[in-house]
Amino acid sequence: MAEIVGALHEFHDETFVRGWADRFKPTPDRLALFDLILKQIEDLRIGAPHVLELGIGPGYLAHHILERAPNLRYEGLDFSEAMFGIARETLAQHLDRLTLTSADLTDPTWSQSLSRQPDAIISTWSLHDLFSPAAVGDVYARCFETLQPGGVLVNGDFIKPDGTTLEYEGGRFEVSKHLELLRQAGFTKPECVELFEIETEAPTAAQNYACLVAHR
Repeated sequence: MAEIVGALHEFHDETFVRGWADRFKPTPDRLALFDLILKQIEDLRIGAPHVLELGIGPGYLAHHILERAPNLRYEGLDFSEAMFGIARETLAQHLDRLTLTSADLTDPTWSQSLSRQPDAIISTWSLHDLFSPAAVGDVYARCFETLQPGGVLVNGDFIKPDGTTLEYEGGRFEVSKHLELLRQAGFTKPECVELFEIETEAPTAAQNYACLVAHR
């Protein structure tokens, strides 16, 4: 049986989560993605935007953005209480601007749990864990419905790169499919603004990710 590029996680297990967070410290490439996401938020030209992160995890992206954008408010959604514990530690200096919201993206009513309507929805390395294009497309549709008019969705996530002959887990699929799903959700001009760590021959599960941007 051919090896499938992907990874399995136990995000409700505190020991696993702490070990995963230690291994997942942002690299220079990942920090470049964080900067690209921050630029998309800044380009909205909103004085005090409300930013929603889908899958806040250990809080690395949130920390990067909150350190550099003192006027925004941040809401981190996740389904893992173990992740929330680490995020509170990572973001201890920013808790006054942070809301943590417990919800599962496989539940189509997740957006009803939000504290307010977001100006920007962002995510990194999370939606692929929904394991299918259909499930990711459902989240894209909820994002379109949830965003403020003029808002932006930025998804930095693992993809299946063009030109590979390898099999990938179901949530890692081609950029072209992401763009199709975003258009189906209602976004008019979605785009892939950058690809990171592309490796088609012998990839690890931590390589091959894209920054996808779609405006409401």
